[in-house]
Amino acid sequence: MARTLEWTVHVYLFEEDGTTKARAVLDTGTSTMTGLGTARCNPEDVDIPAIGDELATARAMHHIGAQLMRAADHDMQEVGALPPGQPHREAYGWTNAMA
Repeated sequence: MARTLEWTVHVYLFEEDGTTKARAVLDTGTSTMTGLGTARCNPEDVDIPAIGDELATARAMHHIGAQLMRAADHDMQEVGALPPGQPHREAYGWTNAMA
């Protein structure tokens, strides 16, 4: 079965007094997930806003990634796949080795 989907991510950045906050919103078309990230500039370092943007965004995207993993784990359990730590079973879906 061939499928094509498009998921969109919007990232919103807010910076004030050496602190950058990011809010990333993933829209799958059927649901949304929001990730949050923060980066703070060390007062002894040169303030380079682009670095704060990158760090805060990476942390927000990592937050979404963790939510996606939890959702996938839940969905796999719903179809009978065993949770981590259970006796070995045949691989279901994409394993880390396939990534």
